[in-house]
Amino acid sequence: MSKVMEFKQVRVEEITEKFKGAATAVVVNYRGLNVTQITELRKQLREAGVEFKVYKNTMTRRAVEAAGLEGLNDSLTGPNAIAFSTEDVVAPAKILNDFAKKNEKLEIKAGVIEGLVATADDIKALAELPSREGLLSMLLSVLQAPMRNFALATKAVAEQKEEQGA
Repeated sequence: MSKVMEFKQVRVEEITEKFKGAATAVVVNYRGLNVTQITELRKQLREAGVEFKVYKNTMTRRAVEAAGLEGLNDSLTGPNAIAFSTEDVVAPAKILNDFAKKNEKLEIKAGVIEGLVATADDIKALAELPSREGLLSMLLSVLQAPMRNFALATKAVAEQKEEQGA
């Protein structure tokens, strides 16, 4: 086997593993963005722990098929970049969606969320969710509400009895 074929095979395996290991992967069309804009986008993604890569579509198609995500093949036309996140499901979608709102030239095409192929609309809906910290604080508030209400009711009963006793 030639060195070029070996390199391509290794690259396809690498992309396959990234798709399999990613909590979220978002495919975007970056045509029309200048170097400054792409550098800013990469910086934002890197700070959030998201990997942003450009691969050849033919290699990406083979990797997608190997990962069992054939639904992405329709989106793999033209210049594409893929944002992979292994930890935070919302981060790549949120950053790319916010960046796309400021720069109309960035187009979200499709993605993978927890191993399932997602449309551009699904990715945008995911981006509108609150951050992980926001969701955790909402959950904590909901969990604390019954205790807080019980404490307030107990305090009100104690004050009422105190007034009656006085």
